Order: sequence, then C-alpha cells, then structure tokens
Amino acid sequence: MKTILRGKTNDVIIDTNGPVIIIGECINPTRRKKLISTLQEGNFDYVLELAESQIKAGADVLDVNIGFPGVDDVKLLPETVLAIIGSFDIPLCLDSPNPKAIEAALKVAGGKCLINSVNGEEKSLKVLLSIAKEYEAAIIGLTMDDDGITHDPEKRLAIAEKILERAVKAGIKEEDVIIDPLAMAVSADSKACVVTLETIRLIHQKLGLNITMGASNISFGLPGRDDLNSVFMSLAILNGLTCPIANPEKITAAVRASDLVLGKDDFAVRFVEYFQNRK
Repeated sequence: MKTILRGKTNDVIIDTNGPVIIIGECINPTRRKKLISTLQEGNFDYVLELAESQIKAGADVLDVNIGFPGVDDVKLLPETVLAIIGSFDIPLCLDSPNPKAIEAALKVAGGKCLINSVNGEEKSLKVLLSIAKEYEAAIIGLTMDDDGITHDPEKRLAIAEKILERAVKAGIKEEDVIIDPLAMAVSADSKACVVTLETIRLIHQKLGLNITMGASNISFGLPGRDDLNSVFMSLAILNGLTCPIANPEKITAAVRASDLVLGKDDFAVRFVEYFQNRK
C-alpha cells in the first residue's frame, strides 16, 4: 500500500513495503515556550529553525501543531503553513482538533497534505472526511471512538476498519487512510506497549494500511526515554509501523538501523549516508 504526500514539487511515498518515513513532531508548543511566544508575536523564525533542523535530521514530512491556550488557530495555522512552504519543499501534516483551522490551512498549503487526525467518533468522521475529500488530503485515523480508548487490540482494529469503510464511502482512496494504533504511557499501564504492538500487527496483517503513531508517548514520566523509545520504535517497525511521528534528531538512527536489519536498505546506503551526514 502506498500513500503519496506532496510538497510544492516534492513527493514522499509512504510504502508498507518500503523504508520508514519520519514525520517530524517538533513544531508543537508543548514544552516549547519559545514557540508560543514567537507565534504570539507573529514571528515565524523559530518555526523555520525547527523545520530546518528536523529536515536535516531526517524528517520526510513535518507535523504542524500551533495549539496553545487562547490561539486563533483558524488564522495562525495557515499563516504558519505559508511560512514553512515559503522556505521548504516538504509535505505537511496538519495537526489541530479544530476542523475550521485544518480547512483554512489546506486552502493555502497546496500539494497533498496529511490531516492529523480523524477518529471513530461520529462528529469527527462527518466533518473531517468531507474536508479531506474536498482538498484531496490523506488522513490519520485514531483508533478511538465515542466510547473512548479501548485496551483491546481487536476492538482498536474494528475502529480502524470503521474509519476505513467510512472514508472510502466518502470518496477517499483506501491508500490515503493511515491508522494510528494509539501509543500510551507504559508507566501508567505495563501492558500498554504490548497492546499497541498487537494492534499494529493486526492492522498491518488484516488491512494492509500504512501506520503511524506518536512515538515518544510510551516513555512519558520515565528515565532513559530515548533508549526506551528506540527499542519500542524498532519493535513497532517489525510489526508494521511505516510513518512514526517523532523527533528525528532522537529517533532517526533507530529507524535507519531497523530498516537495514529488516532488509529495506539495499547495501546499507541510507544507513551509511545518515551517519556520514551526522559527522
């Protein structure tokens, strides 16, 4: 299954049989007070710094999240998108709980974006699927619904199936549906990672869709987060993860190593190139 995203001229192919694609997570105000203050001033220099550093570290797509208390995201999200595409030719993942902000950003983004995110709730499906169809965007489908988050992998699979069915019925191509199996903090539930890995395996095996997730969520509140995230990343890739949302400066080495070990990097070209560029 191939999901094609597009910047101004640059296509990125997310392929269930290909190397892992990294969606850079760092344009996000969480724990970044400087990002909030500069955005409040209408200054996008720091956004562009974050974009450039992630691209250099291995990001293929950039997640753009400008959500903070009091923000007018319908105005600010498209402004941020325009600043990024004015400097970089890279596909964008538009990350907002506000459908109006998503639509405003899609109007100016051009190319082919990824919407982060739809879920199995009826309200989300009705509003966001029509927007995705109108602007020919791909979508991320979170495996949660009106009943909240289930800890049963089979039930998460059922939600993924529901999202896929509704998306196709709305006129969205099957390959433009990417599923998020939900990575939860293992500090709060020792079985959280096992549930997510099994969900990834089921979705990969039974639906054949591309799969994403917030890669660092599992280590929240624990020491040694980078090591824990790297181990989980490799296990998730083995089970079918294809496009994690992560900090490329911390995760690209594990991704390149996983691709190499799993036979997705002929002659270790991408692995060697990454470490040469780091030097």
